Amino acid sequence: MHYRDEGKGEPLVLLHGAFSSLHTYNAWTEILKDHFRIIRPDLPGFGISNNKIDHSYGITIYTDFLKKFLDILDIKQCYIAGSSLGGWISWEFALRYPEMIKRMILLDSAGFMETEAVPLPFKMARTPLVGKIIKYVIRKNVLEQFLKQVYYNKNKITEELLDRYYDLFSREGNPEAFLSLVNGHFKDNTRKLKYITAPTLIIWGESDEWIPVKYAHKFHQKIPHSKIVIYEHVGHIPMEEAPKMTAQDVLEFLGAVKPALTTA
Repeated sequence: MHYRDEGKGEPLVLLHGAFSSLHTYNAWTEILKDHFRIIRPDLPGFGISNNKIDHSYGITIYTDFLKKFLDILDIKQCYIAGSSLGGWISWEFALRYPEMIKRMILLDSAGFMETEAVPLPFKMARTPLVGKIIKYVIRKNVLEQFLKQVYYNKNKITEELLDRYYDLFSREGNPEAFLSLVNGHFKDNTRKLKYITAPTLIIWGESDEWIPVKYAHKFHQKIPHSKIVIYEHVGHIPMEEAPKMTAQDVLEFLGAVKPALTTA
């Protein structure tokens, strides 16, 4: 199990999305660790955490994992933030363990089952032929195209960033874990979003090509105590593409700083 535990204060758990790793929160961590204890795991099957022995992956399995992980760290309550798949795990966890989540942040979260809300790599991996040879199909140039879809500003895609994504995705066992995850059984629990009790900040990139911005409004409509912030000229991973702006909104939402003064 690979994770990083940095900073001091109340714990803030950060969950990455599919095709990603804890490194997606590097910039956020530098900003937020002065105010919070930042805990960010590589979920099993991603980054450099070990793959599961039985090769089974799914939302329930990840929420079970997260509960055990937090128990080991002796964390009774925390703030939680999740991007894409990590957002889905976050809100399902908040439904199962409402007493543990003080506040929640969803970044371009997955969870709605409509075809339009399914990112392209998931659709590809569910194609029988592509699925069987996914680790050979998704080469570096293909992953570069994925990054160009999740970033609005293509100039921010550096060779170093591309190398990180490709090296971690192609690590032994990770392509197979991704294939197992996307072809697993998923249950649509979005009808239960109305039962979430934690105050929730919904962050979304207006130019998200993987999960359209209309789903930000769907989450906002269904989660009772929610606030929504949409960022112009930002794609699917706001914490990478606009870290300072999004981190400032997180600090305000969690009460770590006062809202910035605005003038007419």
